Amino acid sequence: MTGAVKHAPPTIAVVGSLNMDLVLQVAQAPGPGETVLAQALHLVPGGKGGNQAVACARQGAQVHLFGRVGDDAYGRTLRAGLAQDGIDHSGVQAAPAETTGVAAITVEASGQNRIVVVPGANGRFALDTRALAPVLAHASSLVLQFETPLPQVLAAAQQAFATGCPVLLNPSPIQPLPAGLWPLVHTLVVNEVEAAALAGTAVETVADAAVAAQALRGLGPAQVVVTLGAAGAVAADTLSSTHHPGMRVKVVDTTAAGDTFLGALAVALAQGEPLNAAVREGIRAAALCVTQAGAQPSIPTRAAVAASPLPPDWIPL
Repeated sequence: MTGAVKHAPPTIAVVGSLNMDLVLQVAQAPGPGETVLAQALHLVPGGKGGNQAVACARQGAQVHLFGRVGDDAYGRTLRAGLAQDGIDHSGVQAAPAETTGVAAITVEASGQNRIVVVPGANGRFALDTRALAPVLAHASSLVLQFETPLPQVLAAAQQAFATGCPVLLNPSPIQPLPAGLWPLVHTLVVNEVEAAALAGTAVETVADAAVAAQALRGLGPAQVVVTLGAAGAVAADTLSSTHHPGMRVKVVDTTAAGDTFLGALAVALAQGEPLNAAVREGIRAAALCVTQAGAQPSIPTRAAVAASPLPPDWIPL
């Protein structure tokens, strides 16, 4: 469209984990007591906080990341990668007596993955509220997940809410939300498993996802997105619920697909896009992500997303 408005880059704060991913490519993941041979081993920067920060940065945001790594080779590699993406990592603590978090990931030929995380320094992250305050003062949103201690997540959400900065929460890996966290969340992004656990209802169909999304919205968030993998996503706000069908692509590796979706969604919302348009961008970005291997290496740039096909139109529910 000619004459389209160019958005100024939004500022997004991310508080979350940083891991070095040890990615094992296998034909099929081993069963109980089984040993299999891997075709390859790759060391790839990851962690939900790092992934979401990179996803936001590659969609054009100015990103400030707060987290914790060890003062070791993995930690230095992760910080260098953040710098290459233009991410302000002055809020990433380097602890000399701790090891950087590690995730062991098996990726099957089908693209399905299985992940085991050793939190390392992530488990000892302590929020520096004085460093976060000036960032929140001009940030469009604060992005949070659950790979750092829950009390620190709650403290960050409280600080953002007090300054009027919208909180976007991805409660993964899933655990119950403290009662005090629900009213602080503006946008909640969950997959079908997380939605079912938090809403206390089965999520097996698109209709189920819509019911769960509205139930979760009733607990406090202004808007809720339930991602459904290949089936797309369901979005719910005060006006309606909509189904966004997924895109058909050749899946290589699903690692970081959810983080890529969230990053594109967060940037679109920060630029003033309505929820449905933002979800559409998330699906578009995630579809590109799963066609590449690895976590952060697979996260697409804004230019790549803009050049990719559009997803199907959303469907009112």
